[in-house]
Amino acid sequence: MLSKEILAKYEMTVGIECHVQLATDTKLFSGADNDEREKSPNSVVSPVDFGLPGMLPVLNRRAVDLAIMAGKALNSPIAHVSRFDRKHYFYPDLPKGYQTTQMYQPIIGAGVINIPLEDDKSIDVRINHAHMEEDAGKLTHFGSFSLVDLNRAGTPLIEIVSEPDIHSSAEAKSFAAELYHLMTYAKVTRGDLYHGNMRFDVNISAALKGSTELGTRSEVKNLNSFRSVGRASEFEFRRQVEILEKGEKVVQETRGWDETKQKTSSQRSKEDAQDYRYMPDADIPPIVLTDDEINKIQATVPLLPPYYRNSWKGLGLDGTVINALISSQETAIRLQRIIEKSDESLARRVGIWLLIAIDEQSNGDYSTNNNMPISDDQFIELAQMVELNELSSTAAKDILYEMMHRTDSPRVIASEKNLIQVSDEDEILIIVDAVLVDKSAEKAIADFKNGNDKVIGFLVGQVMKKSGGKTNPSKVQELIKRRIK
Repeated sequence: MLSKEILAKYEMTVGIECHVQLATDTKLFSGADNDEREKSPNSVVSPVDFGLPGMLPVLNRRAVDLAIMAGKALNSPIAHVSRFDRKHYFYPDLPKGYQTTQMYQPIIGAGVINIPLEDDKSIDVRINHAHMEEDAGKLTHFGSFSLVDLNRAGTPLIEIVSEPDIHSSAEAKSFAAELYHLMTYAKVTRGDLYHGNMRFDVNISAALKGSTELGTRSEVKNLNSFRSVGRASEFEFRRQVEILEKGEKVVQETRGWDETKQKTSSQRSKEDAQDYRYMPDADIPPIVLTDDEINKIQATVPLLPPYYRNSWKGLGLDGTVINALISSQETAIRLQRIIEKSDESLARRVGIWLLIAIDEQSNGDYSTNNNMPISDDQFIELAQMVELNELSSTAAKDILYEMMHRTDSPRVIASEKNLIQVSDEDEILIIVDAVLVDKSAEKAIADFKNGNDKVIGFLVGQVMKKSGGKTNPSKVQELIKRRIK
């Protein structure tokens, strides 16, 4: 077991490569269906994907457009000329014997994205580049044999490669989450993590703090959740520190993550670029783009998470709430509409209620599309009733739960449930005076006059009890103080 003191001697460095499946109808170089979810094995494959002799690729233009859109989300320039290369290696799920990718002239250049962290801080992570490539198939292992499914072969990808700017497991997890939001908001990918629409390869190294060189890295492949990115990074960092503390050397290798055991295991030694014998692909012409084309395509990108975070600065919401709201693009769009229809004070209340409503409907999965029956105007009306002291915050929540299951306005529901507060001063004074003349209030009144301010809570409680909870507590307190003095 490593102590905190030992771990504190070392710095974790993480770089992440993310494979993003592009949301095209067909594959990168063939007309086969690009959505292999729930399909029978080897049922959405063409002769091009099987790598049959004489089959020539035809580039999917929509995949290029989506890569251009991804570039905008990454704050990266788009190359005016990019080319495809062949990456040679043998694997049973790669029937051609090489993968078509972009080694030397990728379509997306260097960029930077700001990553919000859970402590309301943020870090900038540089993007080295992102390139287009085709996905390989999938192997399913059963003891002494394996089955090959080529449904995924030829699926269009962009591989986003970060610089090693991440230095904790929490930062790695947050980077993966933000990249997911950027790509799904931009409509670049379907974003189905369960089916591998985005997969993360995490490169981790450990070195003594203050060292001028990075440690030997290991790469943990094919992580498909934010939590596994964070946990795999933390496990691998500790494993490497333990090796270094023994005076041994870390081996550069590819490792797999076991979600059940929560640990990594060795898979193979890590290849270098020269091992793949890259060469230009003579079957695919270069992609040539003009500034007008790039600008026209990028103009279709919807508003992205950084826009909403900047727009919501005046709401006074903490980072945890904002990140939860950002998790659902539909919710972010709705809250922005409400800001534009009302004001920041009302929108702040609505933002919190949106999370309550989503939590109730989807068991805390804020990314789930929410189809709640509550309209923008109903949310605003409910917030206005609280602002005008017609409802307490507690009563507003009760009404919110009712609104999820019926179409009536919040005022109608509040009236039915007898929750509208009495804010008329003359009406409240009648109840206040009745409480203050009662013998049970004599001691509290005397204590208050002697400087014990806390006893006013007892008097407010008596008024609330006598009014059936319908009086405005802050107004009650104000009137009690006025009467006693």
